[in-house]
Amino acid sequence: MLLRYIRYFLAVAEQENFTRAAERLHISQPTLSQQIRQLETLLDTPLFDRSGRKIQLTDAGKVWERYARQAIRELDDGMRAIHDVEDLHRGFLSLAITPTFTTYLAAPLVQRFHERYPGIRINLTEMMQSEIEKQIGEDKIDLGIAFTPAQFTDLDTTVIFQEELAVMVGKHHPLAQRAQPLSLEDFSQLSFILLSDGFATRQHINDYCSRHHIGLRVVIETNAMNAVEEIVSNSLLATILPEPVAAQRQQLVAVPLAIPLPGRDVILMQRRNGWHSAATRAFIHLMTEGK
Repeated sequence: MLLRYIRYFLAVAEQENFTRAAERLHISQPTLSQQIRQLETLLDTPLFDRSGRKIQLTDAGKVWERYARQAIRELDDGMRAIHDVEDLHRGFLSLAITPTFTTYLAAPLVQRFHERYPGIRINLTEMMQSEIEKQIGEDKIDLGIAFTPAQFTDLDTTVIFQEELAVMVGKHHPLAQRAQPLSLEDFSQLSFILLSDGFATRQHINDYCSRHHIGLRVVIETNAMNAVEEIVSNSLLATILPEPVAAQRQQLVAVPLAIPLPGRDVILMQRRNGWHSAATRAFIHLMTEGK
């Protein structure tokens, strides 16, 4: 009984409308309204403010929502634990990575995992680090690969390797054959295409420039890694990307800096105190073996 109340309550809280919540739950609107009234009677307090055009949570409702969501997460963990397949002949893993990893890390990593556990189905998603952390905290994805520091406090993180960033140009760029490291002055005179400000990579670049009191001439910003690679390969613009990208892209050349950009720790993120499927535990072991 209480579980049904919780699911009905959360549906109304999310939809802010009894009719839409009832449609989502596949029940009639009067039935849903009656169930919510019964729940409010049981708890001896109103959970929703029905006076406006939108249904809104009362202060008591906001408090109860937090515990209701926690209860649902733990019950879902229990259901998954019951049905977990320990021999890894089948299963499911949801993994999110930041966009720069798509270029050089995703393919070999997924291939290694698939070779060991061919029966495990993987859902690989590319998203910003802030969204990865949010979705792990909400138990929408199992694991994420991103950078320190993680902003959410309810995550466990493990450093898996250190990534270096490098200045890159196309192979026809005048600096493509340069062996002497670029001074900060020369660096600041280049014209750049960079990932936009929402990316962790861009924040790392901005921190470096601020530390050395230099400004970059950014002529193009984009949220598409492929666009960065294509434009740099076919123009006189420079960029800054993870060093392994140049090794895998024949059209790109890394140019040394007199004061290199500092490395950054790559981390594997998971929900703290959450239940982890056999597939999730196997992936964690793959990423941390030998450390």
